[in-house]
Amino acid sequence: MSVDRMAETLEGVAPEQALDAILAANENARICLTSSFQAEDMAVLHLLRQRIPDVPVLFLDTGYHFPQTYEYRDRMTKEWSLQLVNVLPRQTVPEQESAFGILYQSDPTRCCQLRKVEPLAGALEPFDVWFTGLRCEQSPTRRNLKKIELHRLPSGKTLWKVSLLADWNWEQVWNYVNVNGISHLPQYDEGYLSIGCQPCTALPADPNNPRSGRWGGTKLECGIHTFSKQAEG
Repeated sequence: MSVDRMAETLEGVAPEQALDAILAANENARICLTSSFQAEDMAVLHLLRQRIPDVPVLFLDTGYHFPQTYEYRDRMTKEWSLQLVNVLPRQTVPEQESAFGILYQSDPTRCCQLRKVEPLAGALEPFDVWFTGLRCEQSPTRRNLKKIELHRLPSGKTLWKVSLLADWNWEQVWNYVNVNGISHLPQYDEGYLSIGCQPCTALPADPNNPRSGRWGGTKLECGIHTFSKQAEG
């Protein structure tokens, strides 16, 4: 079955059933999850771990995350015995700031490119199936998201990009987290709804747009979900 055909078949199907179908179709595939340890990512990780306990968890370690994010990442890695992969940029924060200044202030798009997009493009190369916590509701740029898409990396490699919670709303995510006793990033308790690097994350200006607190409202995406191009499958 083609990726496009499977995507049509699984639209509206519960994440658990969709996951089983995807894994059955990719029996010998190399699978990973990208995670910023936000609630959606933890829900998907909880589902994946029940089937693949040692699934690689790719965390984009930009060096600019909240201290609470690093603390939560380390605690959950220990509690859940995660196979954590800290994906690092070529330059450390001091090296980048020495070379280019404070890019998150002067050119946040370039900062995301250097510290997120380029490292992720390389980190995804060994894998065939890429799970994410993306949801249509998160942003206008994601409203047409499908649970399964075939994506092409800059190198030309293609892989399945899977967003099991594409059709879930925030209430469903939070309900899953609570029902399954999954702890959450403490920033949520302070009113944050979308949590990334600390300098570029603020409380949402528009409560109906969770990502309105990112990058001072100047953009909605860092680029990690737009650098790969959707391919026909």
